[in-house]
Amino acid sequence: MLVLAFAAMRVVNGLPWLTLAGLLFINAALAESRLDVRITPANSALKANIEAYVGSVGERDEQSLRRFRRTAEDSARKAAQALGYYQARIRARVRDGKEPTLRISVTLGEPVRLRSVVIRVEGPAARLKSFRVPDGDELKPGAQLNHGIYEDAKRLIENQASRFGFFRGQFTSQKLSVDPQAGVADIELIYASGPRYSLGAVTFSGDHPFDEELLQRMVPFKAGEPYDSELIADLNQALQSSGYFDGVRVDSAPTLAQGEVIPVNVQLTARKPRSMGVGLGFSTDVGPRARFNWTRHWLNPQGHSLGAEMELSAPRQNVGTWYEIPLDPPLTDKLRFTGGYQFEDLVDTESKLLTLGGEWQHKLDSGWQRAISLNWQHEEFKLGDDSGLSTFLMPGIGWSILQADNKVDPSRGYRLQFAVKGAKEGALSDADLVHVSALAKGVTSFLGGHRLLGRVQVGGIATNDFDVIPPSLRFYAGGDQSVRGYDYQTLSPEDSEDNKIGGRYMVAGSVEYQYPIAERWRVAAFIDEGNAFDSLSAPSIKTGVGIGVRWVSPVGPLRLDLANGLDEGGGFRIHFSMGPEL
Repeated sequence: MLVLAFAAMRVVNGLPWLTLAGLLFINAALAESRLDVRITPANSALKANIEAYVGSVGERDEQSLRRFRRTAEDSARKAAQALGYYQARIRARVRDGKEPTLRISVTLGEPVRLRSVVIRVEGPAARLKSFRVPDGDELKPGAQLNHGIYEDAKRLIENQASRFGFFRGQFTSQKLSVDPQAGVADIELIYASGPRYSLGAVTFSGDHPFDEELLQRMVPFKAGEPYDSELIADLNQALQSSGYFDGVRVDSAPTLAQGEVIPVNVQLTARKPRSMGVGLGFSTDVGPRARFNWTRHWLNPQGHSLGAEMELSAPRQNVGTWYEIPLDPPLTDKLRFTGGYQFEDLVDTESKLLTLGGEWQHKLDSGWQRAISLNWQHEEFKLGDDSGLSTFLMPGIGWSILQADNKVDPSRGYRLQFAVKGAKEGALSDADLVHVSALAKGVTSFLGGHRLLGRVQVGGIATNDFDVIPPSLRFYAGGDQSVRGYDYQTLSPEDSEDNKIGGRYMVAGSVEYQYPIAERWRVAAFIDEGNAFDSLSAPSIKTGVGIGVRWVSPVGPLRLDLANGLDEGGGFRIHFSMGPEL
């Protein structure tokens, strides 16, 4: 438009001047045009479809709109036919003025309806339960014709054929016959799938030090299994998630097929073997804290790994190391050996804890993760004015499962955990012990953003000598992740000097409501209840209530709460924490 405007200039005494005609031309050029679609009776879906077919008219002047009118009518007619309106009366005209307008008026007639619908898949795909033949209500006889639904049905069949390896499949018939005068249409889609291809052997190449056996254990299928692109995606995800590689490229193109077998070629680039991390954080339970970790992601061709970590805060300092051996499959089944030392000086308790242990992690077919462990711990402790020294060798078993639509910020999901461990006096242990703990957490969303979270924790100890049970095995409540409105681990039985000494049992629960107020921001209201105690006959349950705000960061929500503990030992407290809510 700017070039055309300069064409209306003339030169006077060597200077450019705009003529009156040039000014009028610029004004006309800058005037905004618009499209006005009116449908009788009203039909919002057809209106949107016509607007999409016709497109923008904002840069056309009145004359351009008049030249465009016939094209717009044809586009509107196609848009109407796409939704089954073959008898619609369509007229386009241009209204001049400051805002030139292309008005398209549509009077709907009776829509075309489906008379006969034949959609069939033939061949091996017809016997595959997971291969779905389109059969929605919009494809039943009597339904209004919609060309988009017809095309979607074709795409669904073709996409499934591609996913499940029917690479020779083709439509032997694909007909959409329309009789506008009779107001009926017939659909015939017949797809011959042809044979289903299978997956061949997986071969690995590239720059990496790993044994072929380890790599093959990461493959989620066996050679000869029927082709499924989801299995290829699972293979890629498994390799990416292993922590061994910087680059993964999986090639399983049907063009590489030998007969009806598709070989799978994987190109790998190993990551650097070592990494180190430093982090700073804060929580109202332990205050400022720093974390350090060092990881050797692979030590040998078998994929063994080694790491060390340290956490420092005012009340707690610990250092630990671990050694991990991948089993089969490597991502979920592992043998892990650990060792560590922790010093804690918190509330009325001081503890020096040395631990050594091993754990076998195995994922069950049901989706539960099972961990069988054997841990030895030696702990020197003070509980108020009493002191002790205890040693326990504890075999244990635990189960856990996490189901969520998003691991960082789920809108629906749950986590369940249960663990039991024990010790026998005389078998490298100072007392008989059975220690049980369980956790259940869940979140659900409803009515466009409302969220409800729930949490229940329970624990219990059975022993023949509770006095030698160290603080690390006793139960406490209170704090950011327990009962808000009370300080960390201050809900506990007390000795004769009012020192918090931990309990045999613990129960804690929470119900929280959240509502979004802006992108990534939510407000919350909650009620927490719980306590730690020595007797199940008359437990004293403490209650905290409060409000808070949530900011959804890339690593999970940051939570800031103002809570009020309603019972003895409570009061107004600010709690700050971060991390996933499940």
